[in-house]
Amino acid sequence: MDSDDLGLFGPGSVTWKVHDEPILIVAGLRSLFLQALHPRAMAGVAQNSNYRTDAWGRLLRTATYVATTVYGTTAEAEAAGARLRRLHDRMRATDTLTGAEFRIDEPDLLRWVHVTEVESFLSTARRAGLPLSDDEVDGYYTEQRRAAALVGLDPATVPGTAAEVADYYEAVRPQLRMTREAAETAVFLTAPPLPWKLSLPVRLGLTLGPPRWAYLGIAGTAFALLPTWARRMYGGLGLPTTALSADLSVRAMRLALAAVPRRYLEGPLIQAAKERAARHAAASLAG
Repeated sequence: MDSDDLGLFGPGSVTWKVHDEPILIVAGLRSLFLQALHPRAMAGVAQNSNYRTDAWGRLLRTATYVATTVYGTTAEAEAAGARLRRLHDRMRATDTLTGAEFRIDEPDLLRWVHVTEVESFLSTARRAGLPLSDDEVDGYYTEQRRAAALVGLDPATVPGTAAEVADYYEAVRPQLRMTREAAETAVFLTAPPLPWKLSLPVRLGLTLGPPRWAYLGIAGTAFALLPTWARRMYGGLGLPTTALSADLSVRAMRLALAAVPRRYLEGPLIQAAKERAARHAAASLAG
């Protein structure tokens, strides 16, 4: 295996430019709020996941998977995708509206999760202040078709430009519903149980300590960053001022994160990828 393999994307990609932003933690929450509005997707999660009892573990596994596909070697990304496909292949769920059983890996469901995730990453980064041209936006969506292929989707069936993403949302919106499961998930995402170390102040009666307030701020911003039509489905306001407040909040968060040393924000996968890229660049110059 090439020790300097740059993976599916590499340092010259729009994907690396977008995912270099620590603010994407907000984007991950935004995508979950959005995904919950699809009844079948929500049923699949609720009936096959322990997200209520292991919320942080599931979030960590998801973040690790995304980091592997973005920053891992080609072999690591393909292995992660293969593991996920094997996991999905065994899963079934029951449609709460029709009673029909369905597979978790139905293309329509995989496509919904993929589009809401990548659109959330891109939208959040851009609204937080990351400068991206329209061509770069389209380039990101096109590049992310490689990630869609890892979960078993035909890349040709996945939106690859901003216009195609907008058309996709327009087409899928009639299938979306504000169900009881969606409402319960939204409440859970807004105030999940904190990890043990962070929840210790809560156990001592300090229920509004910094960790809880910090998370509530992140969750509130993630919700406010949703498309207007999604906020309205949740019963929230679709006013322009809501979007403006969200933009100001997420920009402030990005500025705050910029003050934190990178070594505290970048995991081993990102660090290893940047080291490979540096070696690759050095070898190219030497050659």
